[in-house]
Amino acid sequence: MEDKLKNEIAGEIVLSRSPGKTMKKWREIFKITQAELASHLSIVPSTISDYESNRRASPGTTVIKRFVDAIIDIDTSKGGKVIGLLTQSMEKEGEYFSIHEFATSISALDFVKMIKGKVVANEELIESKKIYGYTMIKSLKVIMDLPSSQFTRLYGAMGERAFIFSDVSTGRSPMVAIRVASLKPSIVVFQKLKDVDPIAIKIAEKEQIPIVITEISLAKIKEELDKI
Repeated sequence: MEDKLKNEIAGEIVLSRSPGKTMKKWREIFKITQAELASHLSIVPSTISDYESNRRASPGTTVIKRFVDAIIDIDTSKGGKVIGLLTQSMEKEGEYFSIHEFATSISALDFVKMIKGKVVANEELIESKKIYGYTMIKSLKVIMDLPSSQFTRLYGAMGERAFIFSDVSTGRSPMVAIRVASLKPSIVVFQKLKDVDPIAIKIAEKEQIPIVITEISLAKIKEELDKI
């Protein structure tokens, strides 16, 4: 489980639009100072500061690996409290969401047809979007219980995917969560939601993310999409 945690942290940094800021976020999650991290890595604190403020070029895989190993090692030396909290959350993944990667990409247009969806925001973007997988998300449980530091796990192996939300009352809360996240899905689906909150629509327009609603069951959606 610890190796899985390392891979997820490293993957988020690699995929981030701002790797340095993501490294800073994880350092702060682990409650490690720049000086503490620099000492462990045998470098000067200004080097850490330069990466986090993007004054240095984006870190390569070697730097990222050393960074991830360091924050894990430091937390382990303190009793592994943060590691424990994060891995406990990972073990409960099935309670919050499920991930599926497609064998090949499909167009968002074909995706919408497969789930018998109706586009309610940014319909003009549907033809240009590609989908490489989907994540089914229990909306209320994720928003209320999943630590924000774990939100990137919803993206699986590829960021260009569909988020399929169930247990949605208005659609506002999921879109607010997406608005503040560094990574964005290609498309958002609300299952069994007839009227989407106007604020959710505005956020979707701002973020250029199509919103689709569908009436078919989660089991049927999964049955159709898992054929890809």
